[in-house]
Amino acid sequence: MGRKVTLATCSLNQWALDFDGNFERILKSIDVSKSRGAKYRLGPELEICGYGCGDHFYESDTLLHSFQVLKKLLESPSTQDIICDVGMPIMHHNVRYNCRVLFLNRKILLIRPKMMMANHGNYRELRWFSPWKKLRQVEEYFLPRMLQEVTGQDTVPFGDCVLSTKDTCIGSEICAELWSPRSPHVDMSLDGVEIITNSSASHHELRKADARVNLIMSATHKCGGIYLYANQKGCDGDRLYYDGCAMLAVNGDIVARGAQFSLDDVEVVTATFDLEDVRSYRGETCQPHLVSSSILSDPLPTCLWFGLCSVDIDIGKTCFKPDELSNGLGPACWLWDYLRRSGQAGFLVPLSGGVDSSSTACIVYSMCVLVCRAVQDGNNQVLEDVRRVVCDPSYRPQEPRELCGRVFTTCYMDSENSSEDTHNRAKELANQIGSTHMTINIELAVKGMLGIFSLVTGKLPSFRANGGSDRENLALQNIQARIRMVLAYLFAQLSLWAQGRPGGLLVLGSANVDESLTGYFTKYDCSSADINPIGGISKTDLKSFLHYCVDHFQLHSLRGILAAPPTAELEPLMEGQVSQTDETDMGMTYAELSVMGRLRKISKCGPYSMFCKLIHTWRETLSPTQVAVTVKHFFRRYSVNRHKMTTITPSYHAESYSPDDNRFDLRPFLYNTRWSLQFRCIDDERGTQ
Repeated sequence: MGRKVTLATCSLNQWALDFDGNFERILKSIDVSKSRGAKYRLGPELEICGYGCGDHFYESDTLLHSFQVLKKLLESPSTQDIICDVGMPIMHHNVRYNCRVLFLNRKILLIRPKMMMANHGNYRELRWFSPWKKLRQVEEYFLPRMLQEVTGQDTVPFGDCVLSTKDTCIGSEICAELWSPRSPHVDMSLDGVEIITNSSASHHELRKADARVNLIMSATHKCGGIYLYANQKGCDGDRLYYDGCAMLAVNGDIVARGAQFSLDDVEVVTATFDLEDVRSYRGETCQPHLVSSSILSDPLPTCLWFGLCSVDIDIGKTCFKPDELSNGLGPACWLWDYLRRSGQAGFLVPLSGGVDSSSTACIVYSMCVLVCRAVQDGNNQVLEDVRRVVCDPSYRPQEPRELCGRVFTTCYMDSENSSEDTHNRAKELANQIGSTHMTINIELAVKGMLGIFSLVTGKLPSFRANGGSDRENLALQNIQARIRMVLAYLFAQLSLWAQGRPGGLLVLGSANVDESLTGYFTKYDCSSADINPIGGISKTDLKSFLHYCVDHFQLHSLRGILAAPPTAELEPLMEGQVSQTDETDMGMTYAELSVMGRLRKISKCGPYSMFCKLIHTWRETLSPTQVAVTVKHFFRRYSVNRHKMTTITPSYHAESYSPDDNRFDLRPFLYNTRWSLQFRCIDDERGTQ
């Protein structure tokens, strides 16, 4: 009996509004799927236009070009004899929907609109799309003329429906519907749908991948059935990195899974299943709960002339554990996509010898490791891209250090407040990763700027250590930081020119998520850059990443960097030693910051509710009075400095408590920093402890 089906899902590195490139990647994934014997191919959410189009979804051009790509797919010989499931925006009755389009042999079988929208955190789908609210109902959708000429169809089914083939039944979920407490896969499974698909545009976030895998395993464990998951991958034009991990599951087990971080633009994952395994599993575990109901009020869309099953194919089953997934390479892949798509020739980072800038440098080095590995594995697209980046059509990277020297420039910006220790640590790390390194003394520029101020006002500010006021002390620190930013951009634009090489460099930032939360950086200093690969990562996770680099890349200079206390080195040295540390300046530790950051964003705590939680969490180490002081200090710093987030460099999103003002953490930037009622509630509660 022919009950074995081969199914394909994929991860595609789509780019918003790159219709030609997106078409080529979709077509390649279909070709690969067919070459592996698959009869059904699933792709990512909105793969035709790219998920990250933003307000371009309002434009009729986006809808038009999506239909033009769909027409080319329908006409292509590659799409014959395989059910293709693609994602695109469609307007029905003047309402815009996020849809799946299933077609076979130049016929559109059905259009399934998304029913549950992602509208939290980084997602704003309700801004552009409406959810389909007519459960188990189907309407007629009138095709545009360009498609009617290809398909010979005037109308096609549009709505909440599933597809019946000669030998099984296929139902769709779209991204957030898997995460919903009322996921469609439950009712579909109880109604006998055996293959459930999910097309997603799910971004990378630290510790998120396990949750995604567990949801898919749980869906098929409790309901039985086959589950296909497709996801976008790469940077499609903004702060997010979509981390692939296309996978297939059956009856609670992941049987095939793609890479979470890779430089392949197209990755197809296939598996062969026996439908009898689904039927046997459900016959025992789900039989008492099966309900007799109709998926649709209208006739079921069918392609009864087409079967998915084959006879002479083997079943391959390998179970994967979710804890095998790695979280360390997302920012490196994001940087590579940004570099190759920006048309620039590399990166520049001011390397201070501290944890943050060293983490940025190590992420670039990780990127070089991935690029060299991909070239060695025969990835011609990566080789073509790296040749374009270095402006050498015959170049072939040999090893990461050599490539790093071609695309990465680091500079230590020395001042009279810099220590010999940080200078040496920066130089040693640059030598180990192979970057083009230089030392730039900024004292001449600092004295020049202060000279202008003195000439105009007749006054010369002094550091606090030399008798100056707090305002003078802060201004003298800020001028050093801002001069470093100006010099970073100058050298990014002209350092390759000075070497007789074409192109410019992208400036990378090095402010972590905890410093952004409290504003512990100078507005328009080296945190102001083109992009920031660590802006969404906590200090704790950055240190873990550096330990990973010590173990996996043998970057032993990082041990000294990890052991040193974090410092900005903007105040005078005391007997040649650093007198300023970050945690002293902030008035709290990075560990405390991380806890309060999570409570503020994830647990939705204001000052009072945060205090009430922390007097219990920290009861072993801090008294209620100390907790009150810490919480008040945190909210004062946060509110005073919130305005800095309006100009923060676009950062890789990696942490669920990111304070990114762009769209993830929408709050005012002008606060009443006294928090009078909130702080009185804290004091009243403290008095009862």
